Amino acid sequence: MTKVPSLNYEKVIKALKRDGWLVVRQRGSHIRLQKRSGDEVLKIIVPAHRPIKRSTLSHIIKQARLSREEFENLL
Repeated sequence: MTKVPSLNYEKVIKALKRDGWLVVRQRGSHIRLQKRSGDEVLKIIVPAHRPIKRSTLSHIIKQARLSREEFENLL
């Protein structure tokens, strides 16, 4: 299994937007995104950090219900 890359938050948000996520609001250094999936609304919070820690990014990818490969293809 390959390591999650260390990325700036702008790249992470761009990739998530390609997957259909919308930026709902930003409060301080936390950016909230959400996406409709069937009849539920998924929510993620992305910290506005340069770079985002690898462990944090892997949690974001899990919460977005993406595989690592799917996420890397969105970059």
